[in-house]
This record gives sequence, C-alpha cells and structure tokens, in this order.
Amino acid sequence: MRRRQQPPLAKRHGLDPARIRMPEDGTWRTVRDFLTATELRIPRHRIDAMFDAGEIVDMGGPISSDAPYVAGEAVWFHRDLPTETVVPFEISIVHRDDALLVIDKPHFLPTIPRGGHILQTALVRLRLELDLPQLVPAHRLDRVTAGLVLFVVDPTLRGAYQTLFQDRKVHKEYEAIASYDPTLTLPTVVRSRIISERGQFTAHEVSGEPNAHTTVELVDHRAGLGHYRLTPLTGRTHQLRLHMNSLGKPILGDDLYPTATNRAVDDFTDPLQLLASAIEFVDPVSKSVRCFETGLSLERWGSTGGQ
Repeated sequence: MRRRQQPPLAKRHGLDPARIRMPEDGTWRTVRDFLTATELRIPRHRIDAMFDAGEIVDMGGPISSDAPYVAGEAVWFHRDLPTETVVPFEISIVHRDDALLVIDKPHFLPTIPRGGHILQTALVRLRLELDLPQLVPAHRLDRVTAGLVLFVVDPTLRGAYQTLFQDRKVHKEYEAIASYDPTLTLPTVVRSRIISERGQFTAHEVSGEPNAHTTVELVDHRAGLGHYRLTPLTGRTHQLRLHMNSLGKPILGDDLYPTATNRAVDDFTDPLQLLASAIEFVDPVSKSVRCFETGLSLERWGSTGGQ
C-alpha cells in the first residue's frame, strides 16, 4: 500500500492544509498559471498575495509565483477561513478513552467542516479544545440533528471504526417529536427509495427499489404530540426526516420537510426535534459490546411535562 504523503505544513486551527496535485497531462508554464486556472474559488489577487507571503509550499518549502509547473507534483496551502456565526451551545463528552471519543453534539453544530462551516464544527472544536489534532469522525450527524457522534482518537484505528458504520454493523436509535395520530398503526417499517443530488439541500423519495428502511415506534404521547423511536437500518440523506414526513408526521422544527423555510444560518430557535439517542456495536479491537446513550433530551417533549 502506498504510504500517504505527509503535508509540509502543520495544521492551522485544527485543520490540515489543502493539497493540490498538478495533473500529469498539464501544460501550464508555472504553478501560478495552474492555480489561477483551477476552480479553487480563490481570487487571483489572493493567490498572488499567498505566493508573496510564502504561504504556498511544496515538499521543499515555500515556492515563488514563477516556480515551474511539474506534472504529478503537489503544492499545499491553508485556505482563508469564512466569517462564521458562533454556535452558542456546548459539546458534552459521553465517553473518552485512548481509542474513542463519544460526544453529544448540540443542534445547529455541523459534525465536520463543509462550505461556510469550518471552525464552528464539532471536529474542529474538539481538536482544539481537547488538543487532539488527529481526531477523526467515524460517521456524521446532520447539522440540525442533536445527539451521539463517535470520533476516533487513535488514527491507526480509523478504518476499523469507520468500516463498522459503512457496513451497517452499528445499531442506532433516534428519538423524534411529531404530532400524534391515534389512527396511525405503529410500529411500522417505512421503506422507500431516497436520492440526493449534488448541490441540493433536500433529498427526495422516488419510485423504485427501496434503499432506505426505518422502523418507527410510538414511545408515548401527550397533549397532541407523539414521542417516537426511530431505528434506521440504512443511512440515506435525511432518511428519518423524509420517512416521518411520508407518514404525515413531519418532525417538529423541520425546516426542509415538507416545505423549505429558508431559515437563516444564525437562527437557533425552534431546533429540529430529532436526537441520536443510542449507539451499540461490537468493538472491532476489544471484541466487546459497546453501548452509548445520550444525555440530552428533546425540549418540545419536556415542555409538555415529560423528561
């Protein structure tokens, strides 16, 4: 197996530098010509400023703007950070050992950097706050969903734990709050085909062979609301939200289904009432059964006199 090349730049703000490889069939004269012609979404004047400041490097160190293009080689640099709204909620640690870190992620905090969310993500916060620069997630949780997320502390074990989730060997349970309908027969298994398209915020159920399966159970109900347990067999984009909506019971606080509300990114009111509440799996290292439960609860259920 080819050993992964270590970047010549250290992490900054808990983030690795961007690595840009120069294609074998490239015909550019200089590295600058290549970078300005590549869709990096970085203005040309900013690329020039990075060259002038010695912020673009190869394995030998900083390079100049007239450095020749070398097919197959790579350069590294740190991207500029976007202006972000601080997510004013804490991350709770559920479990920590030399191999794993399990947290309760709050609503509105992304799991990993993406788009305009970089520093205000669970991964970057945890790397910085706990001084764990090699920390990586074993799976992801939507920004608007709260609850359990498992991270791998020991980088040599990353593949073992991520494979558990990829191979569907992790039992996951969620809690959700939606309206209550006594005529709805539960428990039930919802099966459908879900597709998501690059660049779109929403996913869609379409006709065809089901690729998404969710068991929906009613735990309790009061004051016109139901407290539901959702057990997904698969992990499609927005699967639980779509399946509850298909039952005519969209999850409270859902700003996409059935209708997108265009909620502002800094609007932290009325969070989605969906919580990743339990994770269970056979540890690939110790071979013991590991079970983790959330310490959070859903506020709309509590407001009706529940937990």
